[in-house]
Amino acid sequence: MKKGSTGTKISTMKNSTRRSFINKSVAALGLSALPASAFSFNIIRNLLPKGDIIGHGDFKYRVNKEWGIQDPAKIPVNDCHEMVQDKRGRLFLLTNQVKNNMIIYDRSGKVTGTWTVDFPGAHGLTLAEEGDEEFLFITDTDIHKVVKTTLDGKVLLELDYPQMVDAYQEAGQWKPTETTVAPNGEFYVADGYGQNVIVRYSAKGEYIGHFGGKGQGDSQFDCCHGITLDTRDGKNDTLLITSRSANQFKRFSLEGQHLETIDLPGCWICRPVIKDDVLYFAVIVTKTWDSYDGMVAVLDSDNKIVSLPGATNPPDYASGKLSAPDSDLQTFLNPHDVCIDNDLNIYVPQWNSENTYPVMLERV
Repeated sequence: MKKGSTGTKISTMKNSTRRSFINKSVAALGLSALPASAFSFNIIRNLLPKGDIIGHGDFKYRVNKEWGIQDPAKIPVNDCHEMVQDKRGRLFLLTNQVKNNMIIYDRSGKVTGTWTVDFPGAHGLTLAEEGDEEFLFITDTDIHKVVKTTLDGKVLLELDYPQMVDAYQEAGQWKPTETTVAPNGEFYVADGYGQNVIVRYSAKGEYIGHFGGKGQGDSQFDCCHGITLDTRDGKNDTLLITSRSANQFKRFSLEGQHLETIDLPGCWICRPVIKDDVLYFAVIVTKTWDSYDGMVAVLDSDNKIVSLPGATNPPDYASGKLSAPDSDLQTFLNPHDVCIDNDLNIYVPQWNSENTYPVMLERV
């Protein structure tokens, strides 16, 4: 892996419905004489309402679709998968563009640096603290690796597929989507696109154990896409893990014992992100993968959704359980993660979204 290296641009899928929308928008503006390639989707998307207030209750936000947009010839992106904020307030955006797997922003949206670990399938990004230092864990679903790096991209630890786990006979079965780190430095890797196993490692990367697997049982997952350490009760740390295709969170002890399942109908959850005592996550899909019907969700300490930025209506628990939400179909394309800054603004990177940069939601 070479810091600062370049790679071949990886094409992303183009949704025919979205292409049709762009072409119609261009024609309506009297711009049909110019080739479609002359128009970045960033331009077209700003024809949609901006500055709108979205969300519900105490969690409302002003939409800013211009934050962080760059010249794609200089700082390209394919899919923008995840973001984290370090102690200095810098925002780290993970992309699967090998020219710049990492884009570092300041709060204003200015890029202050980029680097790469040559990951064509860069997917999961986790910030970890060790004493006064901070580190990053990055997963790649294409080349089946997990690395730990410094904040400037130096690789400190690299893990291949866990051969000691019976579920894996070859590297191609290992498609890790996320990590989380315990206070003692042990870390957990969620194989969300592979065998749906959670693998536990020591701080040095030594195998400790594993649990999970694909299925419908309490201790199994249907796409364990995201994982985080939940410390909110102040007593017993637990693991909160996505079962995305089942529209669920599942809570486990650090030893892998199932404790609780939280049903969230209509929410294909990417990963849980905790700020203070509030839980946030991106809903990448609510009904179909073809219609860009995602949103963001905010849960209180009782695991009830209290705000749905990007939805048409407030969260509805009238029946005793959450009613599947409806997207406004204009705020987001495919929201894949949320990053909450110290002012409680939200940054939303998006997957398969016409090479767009993150959307900022300013807390109001």
